[in-house]
Amino acid sequence: MAGRTVAEKHTAHQDTFCADHMPSGEALPAIFHHLPEYQYSERLNAAAELLDRRIEAGDGERTVFHCDSGTWSYRRLYETANRIANLLVEDLGLIPGNRVLLRGPNHAMLAACWFAVLKAGGVAVTTAHLLRCRELVAVADKAEISLALCDARHAKECREAFSRHVDRRPRVGAQVLVFNDDGKDSLNELLRSKPAAFKNSETAADDVAIVAFTSGSTGQPKGTMHTHRDLLAAADCFPRYILRPNRDDVFIGTPPLAFTYALGGLLLFPMRVGASSALLEQSSPKHLLEGIARHQASVCFTAPTAYRAMLKELRPRQIASLHKCVSAGEALPLATYEAWQETTRLKIIDGIGSTEMLHMFISAPEEKIRPGAIGKPIYGYEAKVVRSDGSEAAADEPGRLAVRGITGCKYLDNPAEQAKYVQNGWNFSGDSFRVDQDGYYWFQARTDDLIISSGYNISGIEVESVLLEHPAVRECAVIGVPDSERGNLVKAFIVASPDRQPDDHLKKELQDFVKAQIAPFKYPRAIEFLSALPRTATGKLQRFELRERGK
Repeated sequence: MAGRTVAEKHTAHQDTFCADHMPSGEALPAIFHHLPEYQYSERLNAAAELLDRRIEAGDGERTVFHCDSGTWSYRRLYETANRIANLLVEDLGLIPGNRVLLRGPNHAMLAACWFAVLKAGGVAVTTAHLLRCRELVAVADKAEISLALCDARHAKECREAFSRHVDRRPRVGAQVLVFNDDGKDSLNELLRSKPAAFKNSETAADDVAIVAFTSGSTGQPKGTMHTHRDLLAAADCFPRYILRPNRDDVFIGTPPLAFTYALGGLLLFPMRVGASSALLEQSSPKHLLEGIARHQASVCFTAPTAYRAMLKELRPRQIASLHKCVSAGEALPLATYEAWQETTRLKIIDGIGSTEMLHMFISAPEEKIRPGAIGKPIYGYEAKVVRSDGSEAAADEPGRLAVRGITGCKYLDNPAEQAKYVQNGWNFSGDSFRVDQDGYYWFQARTDDLIISSGYNISGIEVESVLLEHPAVRECAVIGVPDSERGNLVKAFIVASPDRQPDDHLKKELQDFVKAQIAPFKYPRAIEFLSALPRTATGKLQRFELRERGK
């Protein structure tokens, strides 16, 4: 599966596809290399640092994964990853820099494949098992992928996708190997003859290790490239300065490993300290509660929606082991934070990150949480709020969030989007924030979700927070929709509680409720009831779909 090759001293990548499609010059974000806490060797393989070092430290028999089928030790993961890496190099012809698509639900074998690709010097492109054929074709075309390692239960669409390009031309030489299957051509069977030792590729710290795809606000997938150094920097940032886990913690969460939120919360963070993770193949709030109880999980990563949903089914003994709760992916409503704390006596650690930045860059440790605020820039990052003219906003003045630090946005072959996201070295995440006198950052809206109606700037998140306080509202999302008189109308999409009839009477009740809680000009003049809000596999609200409905 070779691909383009080059002999360069500063990189181990012989296939230079990622380097050839990396932003350059002024399009690159500013990266902080000067901080002593984030200094790494020029030669760095993230898989070796996260996995091999645990074996060297004597942690081989410690549990790394709790799965439905049983537990995996660090040694089993290490040896399985090595066997896969040997197969990739010896039998499949992988050379450093080749991209490999990974597909499946959260499972130890998916993680082993991820480590194997990095060990061999490849670039892991992990995709959610819920993606459909046309989505997989787009990813494979964008990243020029010809090899996929796929869970056998989700291989049909993967094989179909790897048979053709977007324009339906045949994909020549493409291969799909399946795991979690005992067939003679399965990955599991082919590994039996492979040695459990492997000499890791001596990748450079700045060689690309992963390409993570994000849909963004438009729904069009964009590949974001992150290096081996980026992975280690993320593993040494949020956990060290915010979460502060220990080696006896058991991590658990609902996002798929294809998403960087889960990559950090279920792989990078626990393994950096020698802890373990419970990998759930089913990720509903009900399954999450059951998983916490079954695996005695102590650290939970999920979205605000899941915390709110769990409250409806929660029995205190189910979460007796839990002592750290992390939220990201969308804004955490104050009502959800307060309800969770009142019921569980646990604070939710909120944070903002992005696929483009790899993981979270603003948050606060438990003892410094200010309810309603996300927190302050984590050590390794700096942030500011800027006006539309680029000048820095005053305290409590809403504006665009800009951030820079130890990681930054590097889109794969997408100069137009790169120019929007990175400006003068700063990363613009597309969020509107205000920062208070004490340096705490308060989320206002996505910049395309700030509603300007009759000259008023209205935060859809604020209106959502009020609506969620009403017992008849199970879920809601607020956007602006075009209006000839006011420019935009505030519109709420609401999932009503099962015991309430979604009718005009309830609409009036909710409108009056909002007007009584916040300035009347902010109330939703339009309300549409839905049976469910459109969400991604991680539970993140897809506002662009609601905007399409509102046109």
